[in-house]
Amino acid sequence: MPTRPEPVQFDSLDDATEWLLTKTDGALRVAAPLGLGKPHRLLNTLYGRVESDPARPLHLYTALSLDPPAAGNGLQARFLGPFLERHFGDDFPRLAYVRALKRGALPAHIEVEEFYLQSGALLGAPQAQQRYASLNYTHVARALADRGVNAVLQKVAREPGGTRLSLSCNTDLTFDTLDAIAERDLPRPILIAEVDPELPWIGGTASVDPDFFDAVLTPPGPHPKLFGLPREPVTDADYAIGFHASTLVLDGGTLQIGIGALADALCHALALRHTDNDTYRRVLRALASPHAEDPTLAPFAEGLYGCTEMINEGFKRLVEVGVVRRKVVDDAEVMARVNAGTATDDDLATVERDGEFLHGAFYLGSPEFYDWLRTLPDGDRRGIGMKRVSEVNELYGGSETLERLQRRHARFFNTAMMATALGAAVSDALDDGRVVSGVGGQYNFVAMAHALPQAHSVLMLRSVRGTGGKTTSNVLWNYGHTTIPRHLRDVYVTEYGVADVRGRTDEDCVAAMAGVTDARFQAALVEAAERSGKLPPDFALPARATGNTPDGLRSALAPLRHDGTLPDYPLGSDFTAVEQRLAKALGWLKGRTAGRAGRLRTVLRALPGGATDDHEAAERMSLRSPTGLGEIVESRLLALALRETRG
Repeated sequence: MPTRPEPVQFDSLDDATEWLLTKTDGALRVAAPLGLGKPHRLLNTLYGRVESDPARPLHLYTALSLDPPAAGNGLQARFLGPFLERHFGDDFPRLAYVRALKRGALPAHIEVEEFYLQSGALLGAPQAQQRYASLNYTHVARALADRGVNAVLQKVAREPGGTRLSLSCNTDLTFDTLDAIAERDLPRPILIAEVDPELPWIGGTASVDPDFFDAVLTPPGPHPKLFGLPREPVTDADYAIGFHASTLVLDGGTLQIGIGALADALCHALALRHTDNDTYRRVLRALASPHAEDPTLAPFAEGLYGCTEMINEGFKRLVEVGVVRRKVVDDAEVMARVNAGTATDDDLATVERDGEFLHGAFYLGSPEFYDWLRTLPDGDRRGIGMKRVSEVNELYGGSETLERLQRRHARFFNTAMMATALGAAVSDALDDGRVVSGVGGQYNFVAMAHALPQAHSVLMLRSVRGTGGKTTSNVLWNYGHTTIPRHLRDVYVTEYGVADVRGRTDEDCVAAMAGVTDARFQAALVEAAERSGKLPPDFALPARATGNTPDGLRSALAPLRHDGTLPDYPLGSDFTAVEQRLAKALGWLKGRTAGRAGRLRTVLRALPGGATDDHEAAERMSLRSPTGLGEIVESRLLALALRETRG
């Protein structure tokens, strides 16, 4: 293989951008990684150069363009403003093209195409909705080759004390994209790396020689913080879902989890199962789980192998407490003997020396999570391998036999927004076609669960949602859009239990889904099924299902909330103690003021109540000494919310 030339070195964003423009003719067709690996400053500089130059069309192909939320106004602004400045830093480089998309102001010669959107952030942005590409994660590389990408811009980490570069947070698509382009005999795109000293170094398959890139940009400091996902509070419903889901995990198995409060609850449950099994079973008893006394739900003797699209906060906890520790090696014969219990001493030594216990395609999390990656002990660092998405999200990347041996007893946990009674899932878009997020890898994992022996896809969802002061069911008879078709139905989990619907008849599927539906919506669901002939006229739900109520769940978990077994932030919080109190209070207030009537009732109730005695909270919100009618009303509303959520 011929030696590639040494990369051109830059320390100026403008110079690197000028070099790219001179190296390409005509339209720029640029690919940039999703999430953390996007070089914000380089992309902003490029956007600024071509924004007013219609002669240089720019087509940007990417996903998950992370943008900090706006502070808003009123009480929300008082809370979020200081937090956002502290958490993201006042110099965080917001993506210029995202700002333009949100205003509907993207120039005609600039096109941004994403296959996964920041959740809910672009529902009202027609330019983003029109250029959304609905793709399985594993099909993106093929699509990029089809589009004739001629440049790839990626953020990288530099090896401490060395010269190698690491794709670090995003090994997911770069290698696959280059291979797909080469298979079509198309020119290799120009690759530019932007070195970020804040990005954790990950070696192994994530690292490359500098000449993998055509140019390496090392901008001078100060360097903005990495985008940190604020960790969400975990509600009673979230905890119930997480603990019910945890009963499906087998020791010695394989684990994939998504992100968000449901994943946090699941990871807390798995950690508790391992570190304090008696307390774990106490939670299951409170939830009336039929598995509370199951002897197989003991602490993990062998541990789990993590094979996940995204490495996140939850995996940090599971590695720290020893749940994720089952190592795999890229040797099918050794893995076959290990699984059969016939491994030799040499096999076991190979696994211990060369094995990895966690594989992921990209990572994203909180600042604390990034610190953990930076300071991992060498043994743990060698146990984590960043892989191509084609290697993680499917079985058909060329090593199917090996991957089947590694991924025994796989459980693929993901989140859905809604589900139908006949087993279809709604996870990425609304019935009018607007995209909330994207398919991502969810379909990949559902399909893989059906292809692997003794594997399951587990879709977790809250049974209800509140919008505009109205509560509606997330278990529906039908919906205008689905992400996962009904014929791939497998396991659903709500706060009211587990519905195992794989291979079931329509009648049995509807009965199981109705059994984990909020009691307020069961009758309508059953009636719809009876009208359609999917349930007999004399169908009756089991008596226990009538207890599927938020009040019942709250009462059952209250002692465990009170004694700290189920904390608001099980994986740590980015909020201070006073901010945690305020977040809970403002969440309560948002729910009570969603509609006009609710706002009026809440204000009338708050006005006579006086100021809060939580002086620290009032100080944090700059309402210790309110002046003017507006501030007085805000102060009284805050006081009411703090009283209602105290303890």
